[in-house]
Amino acid sequence: MASRYDSSLQSQNPISQAQNSVEKLHYAVSQAMSHPNAQMVKQAQSRLVHTEQAVRQAGDSLNGQAVELAEEMLAEEKSRLASVASAIEGEQTK
Repeated sequence: MASRYDSSLQSQNPISQAQNSVEKLHYAVSQAMSHPNAQMVKQAQSRLVHTEQAVRQAGDSLNGQAVELAEEMLAEEKSRLASVASAIEGEQTK
């Protein structure tokens, strides 16, 4: 029962929410890279929007180092997503 309570507390923490969101974005981008098609890219882009919002909200918290890490991870995932999206667009124009 304590683990559910801990999870509940963690889910209310903006830093944890941002970090979890970045992890979900990483998974979505990895899926898009593994299965490069327009639908997977669109799903990852949708996840990106949610992640950016979560990281922005976490930016208001007092733990600057954790937010900075989430922002760095977000930037890396944005770059990965841009590369796969570019590849998909290139394939569609051939």
